[in-house]
Amino acid sequence: MAAVSGCSIGDIRRTPPAKPTDSAEAPEPSNVPTTDPVAEVRRHRLAVPQRYERPHVEFVDAKLGYALFAACDGEPSGPDCRALLWSTRDGGRSWQRLRHPKPVADEQQMYTAPGVLALLAKPHGWWTSTDGGRTFRHSPGEAEPSQWRAAQGRFQLVDGTGKVGRWTGTELRPLPAQPGLPALNTVLQANGRTVSSDGTNFGGPMVAAGADEDGRPYAAISWSEGRSWQQTPVPEPDGAVGVLRVVSAGGELWLVGERPDRISFPALWRLAGQSWQRVRAEGQPESGQTVPLGAGVVAVVSTRGAGALVGGLYVDLPWPVTAEHYLQLLPDGTLLASGPESILLGTGRFGDRTWAAVVIETD
Repeated sequence: MAAVSGCSIGDIRRTPPAKPTDSAEAPEPSNVPTTDPVAEVRRHRLAVPQRYERPHVEFVDAKLGYALFAACDGEPSGPDCRALLWSTRDGGRSWQRLRHPKPVADEQQMYTAPGVLALLAKPHGWWTSTDGGRTFRHSPGEAEPSQWRAAQGRFQLVDGTGKVGRWTGTELRPLPAQPGLPALNTVLQANGRTVSSDGTNFGGPMVAAGADEDGRPYAAISWSEGRSWQQTPVPEPDGAVGVLRVVSAGGELWLVGERPDRISFPALWRLAGQSWQRVRAEGQPESGQTVPLGAGVVAVVSTRGAGALVGGLYVDLPWPVTAEHYLQLLPDGTLLASGPESILLGTGRFGDRTWAAVVIETD
């Protein structure tokens, strides 16, 4: 089991914050005792007719987010239900209307990444913005535009080939050397830099991983940006793995093995030196989501609520996140929990988080 460095159980069992305040009203005194884990409610009313359904909301970091309204009364956007696009630059305290470049389409989708906002309006193609939605560039067809491809990293999987490719700026070109794994689900290059024996500088280590049809996990590491690969044994999990993902968090590399049923508790491994260590904890739930946070800590969301794996133990956390939320770690370290009725932003380190609820109201 992985050891924890720089974080103890006491660090993640934080004292519940003060009584939540609604940013649209005067804040309550901060010394009022409470057990409510939501520290702030960021409520804002948008000039959107009530016939629109709940928006699709994406956050890039703790401050920058977008909301897309693209359906009315169960029907997709059309002449009487034009897609509406909004953005926030202060974590949901206020929102500004953006011009949607193609508000009428058969299907509307929105994707975000640091530096890029991408809109797909089927069957008309893609519109991408690199200036926060002020201007857009149109790319006809369903193929992902180059701006979006570039935001996915220098190294990506080449669709339909099972190979690792390097993004050149115009195309994804397969590497001459491949990891040689029986199956390949994901590839990721970590932050940081490595130096080879001859003094050559490279980006951080790159990991390719996958699970075969029998549920066995495989991984390979390249310390030279794909010029050569070293296959690294992955300790056998308890049960089969359906999809094996590589995750980077807090300077660490993890393997997350999603189960074939997508419900049972995932298998977890943490890279220690050049080998993978299986991570599990006494008392962990039988099902749930897992999100590595760094320092050996893994956030867990299950029917029991929120918790964490730390130092071989499972501990409950006083977070407002439930099993209905989808939890993800944003590039700046913020936790985003998206649920059917609420959007939560958790800032801080490891399990010590301050949570804000983002509430969007319409006319």
